[in-house]
Amino acid sequence: IQGDAVHPYLRRRSGQEPITYPHPLVEPVLRRTLGVPLFQEQLMQIASAVGGFSAADGDELRRAIGSKRSRERMAELRDRLFEGMEGNGIVGELAESIWRRIEAFAGFGFAESHSLAFGKLVYASSWLKLHHPAAFLAGLLRAQPMGFWSGQTLSADARRHGVEVLGPDLVRSVAMADLERSGERVGGDDACLEPHQPVVPWEPGPNDHGRHRRDRGFAVRLGLSSVAHVGVDDAERIVAARAQSPFAGIDDVARRARLDRRQLESLATAGAFESLGLERRQALWLAAPASTEREDQLEGTSVTVQPPLLPILSEAEQTALDIWATGVSPDDHPVRHARAALEASGVVPIARLTELEPGRRRWAAGIVTHRQRPQTAQGVTFMNLEDETGMLNVVCSVGLWKRYRSVAKHSAALKVRGILQHSQGVVT
Repeated sequence: IQGDAVHPYLRRRSGQEPITYPHPLVEPVLRRTLGVPLFQEQLMQIASAVGGFSAADGDELRRAIGSKRSRERMAELRDRLFEGMEGNGIVGELAESIWRRIEAFAGFGFAESHSLAFGKLVYASSWLKLHHPAAFLAGLLRAQPMGFWSGQTLSADARRHGVEVLGPDLVRSVAMADLERSGERVGGDDACLEPHQPVVPWEPGPNDHGRHRRDRGFAVRLGLSSVAHVGVDDAERIVAARAQSPFAGIDDVARRARLDRRQLESLATAGAFESLGLERRQALWLAAPASTEREDQLEGTSVTVQPPLLPILSEAEQTALDIWATGVSPDDHPVRHARAALEASGVVPIARLTELEPGRRRWAAGIVTHRQRPQTAQGVTFMNLEDETGMLNVVCSVGLWKRYRSVAKHSAALKVRGILQHSQGVVT
């Protein structure tokens, strides 16, 4: 962006802008990148084409600009380049503009081989997300914490693309996120899928409309290590104990897996005991006495009290407990529980904003997934909001941010009003 390369290249790539070159001499160098310099090798080739630099001189120019070397050396290289350009009839503002492009480009350009490697990774990731979104999500969850997006945002996006996400389970979960087929785990700790159980690639059905792509028959099951206070070693100890014989109840889990009260309460909050017949509040009630059970003691010697008839958790309460326990709400989103109040105040679901006329002021709301202020943005702050239907880019001017700084910087969720923009499928 700083070198004015991103947007011109994309516009030319999509046919929205004609392909031009700063001088006929650089056309052979920039032809395959549509007149926009993208790779470090092109910087050296441009210096050779317009200024008569050798390959060694061009590489020295690249390194000198990129590392901000001494002013004297920079001035010497610049003078040599201008002298060479003058020999080719390139003088005045044209020479200055070429130098500015080279100088700006040296700050962001990198080797073409790196570009190819990045491109391959992006393409492979996109292909996996399109054809095997469940396996793709499981892989990302296994690699957390990583990257830009939280497990909650990744899971919510996967659900919007037809992936079923299931919470941690003492009977079915392994240590890390995994795939299930018809309620049964299909992978091991080292592989998502067994060789004899391939995923069938997605093919559009009559009601898909290109929106719901899924690994047929597979769901993503959160791992036990995703639960707060339960580490990978603890989770693997639970799985190893379960492999010897099924768990009989919460006391049996605490005894054989050597879990403390905090870990049992976290697993109970996440609903991991439901497959053992214990609803979340029942399991929370029993966690403290169960935590006193140990393998070197007689079974059943801990003092337990029969749980009272506890009220059933509301959907909003279950969502809050899921997010506290694992950071992921497998089958819900917090904003959904505020939807009635939001719609009453004129807030439109994010997915519906694509249907509305751009250029007019609209209300939107959601969880803040991130805030950014790049050095090249001249003080503009970018935010991303997420509700149960999708994600929205929010661009905050310098004045707006100063006026609402306290709310904008510290609030976990925001309601915003601004001018709606559509651009190539992106809503802002």
